[in-house]
Amino acid sequence: MKYRVRLDLSFNTKADAESLMAYAKNLSEKAVSINEGEVNEEIAFCDLEICRHDEGLPCTKLDRVEVRKLEVKSP
Repeated sequence: MKYRVRLDLSFNTKADAESLMAYAKNLSEKAVSINEGEVNEEIAFCDLEICRHDEGLPCTKLDRVEVRKLEVKSP
């Protein structure tokens, strides 16, 4: 069993969004992904974006943190 938090919060200022992202990055060290490395894996992540949907434009990804504990093997 896991305890999952899902957030999708928009802010008027970059500073507020970056503050939450920094907090999430710090906590991500304690987070785990579910079934990592399996076909049904669910990778935990945090995204920081500029959202322009209110202007009729798409989002622009600024930063992403993925929680991966397994080592990536080179081919």
